[in-house]
Order: sequence, then C-alpha cells, then structure tokens
Amino acid sequence: MQTNKIDPALGLLKEFNKVTKGSADHIDKMRKQAIFTDGAVSAKHKALGAMLWSISARCEPCIKYYVIQASKHGATEAELGEFLAVASTMGGCVGEMWALKAYSSFKGIGSADNGSTADSPQCCG
Repeated sequence: MQTNKIDPALGLLKEFNKVTKGSADHIDKMRKQAIFTDGAVSAKHKALGAMLWSISARCEPCIKYYVIQASKHGATEAELGEFLAVASTMGGCVGEMWALKAYSSFKGIGSADNGSTADSPQCCG
C-alpha cells in the first residue's frame, strides 16, 4: 500500500498508530463499517458523501482518498459530477476550487503517482 502518494505524512501511519495506542486502527475499523459497507445506502454513495465532507473540511488527502474509494465502489464521472455540483453550490467559489481538486483526483485515477493502489490509507477522514 502506497499511502504516502496520497500524502507523505501517511508514511508515518504505522508508527503513529503505535504511539497513539491503535487509534488509527480504530478509525479505520469505523470507516470500513460506516462507509465501505452497503446498507440502506450503498458504499458508493457513502464514499461520495465522505468526499463532500472532505471538500467542506478542505482536507486534500481525504478528498483524494474518497474519490479513489468512490470510484472503486463504482461511482461514475456523472455521479461524481453531481456531488461536486453540490459542493460547488454549497461552498461558492471556495467550494468550487476544492471540488475541482476532487475532479482532478478522479481524472488522475490510474496514473502512476496518484496513490490509487492504496486500499486503506487511513487518512484523516
């Protein structure tokens, strides 16, 4: 897993998890249960919702991660576009810029340096 391609700080995640008594593992478990499991709402739509939250929080590593995950869960460019329209509408000019960063991540999926091989980078979101 090459999480440092999403953000270099993620290269310290194992060490961070150790010094924080497993907090990163606990967050990852919650993420898998709450977001990446189909229920009344599909994992795809929950990943797109997490992307919206990441845009609102302006967390670029989270944006990249949730765009990748939404794509892995079957989100199309059209579906992503509708969620990005919500982000732009709700956030105005600033929301548009961060939504554009999310779209850029989507367009970069599959390139050698975007971190798309990361299954669970345990980012901050």
